[in-house]
Amino acid sequence: MPALPTTLLERVRVLLCDADGNLFPSEEPAFDASVQVTNAFLAEIGSDRRFTAEELRLASTGMNFRTTARRLATEAGIPDVDVEPWVAEEKRAVSAHLARTLRPHAPTSAALAAFAEHLQLAAVSSSALARLAGCFTATDLDELIPADRRFSAEDSLPTPTSKPDPAVYLHACRELGIAPREGLAVEDSVPGVRSAVAAGCPTVGNLLFVPETERAERAAALTAAGALAIVSSWQELADLVLPALAARDDDPHGELLTTGTAR
Repeated sequence: MPALPTTLLERVRVLLCDADGNLFPSEEPAFDASVQVTNAFLAEIGSDRRFTAEELRLASTGMNFRTTARRLATEAGIPDVDVEPWVAEEKRAVSAHLARTLRPHAPTSAALAAFAEHLQLAAVSSSALARLAGCFTATDLDELIPADRRFSAEDSLPTPTSKPDPAVYLHACRELGIAPREGLAVEDSVPGVRSAVAAGCPTVGNLLFVPETERAERAAALTAAGALAIVSSWQELADLVLPALAARDDDPHGELLTTGTAR
């Protein structure tokens, strides 16, 4: 696993965390709920196509439902269909299901708490804020990443979008008062890595909640998309970067980390 450059860690001020499949294992249960709405939507527009939850996960990981629905409608030859009622229904169904099924993940919470001693934590997601709210409460992460540090490509932007569009990362950096290079992004999906990299954020790939059989392929794809390093857990990321962050914070003038590097 390559070490992150010292000069990068010297300037990082915020840990920018993708949410679904990264902070909590929400993707599989989300698709259990989303597939029912997706298939009802396809039936409504006259498409014969249907998905299982796993097929939908593989086809749309890293994208929000609006983007997926528009793509499916275009592939069905109906590009102008109004997807907004279905976006609202999918948001309701998935948010309720995740709030019921997610549980805290103690190793992730512990690693994030260690990061919070040195960096501000924020969430940058394609998912709706209402969905994120239920997930953060169910996983006991509300205190570590409160609502005012969650940014949604669905709800936080003037025009909703989805990763790999970098807009949500650029928005988050502006709201947090940092340059993109001062935010270390952590992503589990290729669209997410592309979004963060396009915004100018140094990015790490996280395989924690990626199925074991998909990890090798996902790691290669995340690296190809621009991830600087790949980790298997938040604790592995903490082991990789916290010693340098602690040294930086103990040495505010940068004399131990670098020589002659501007802060």
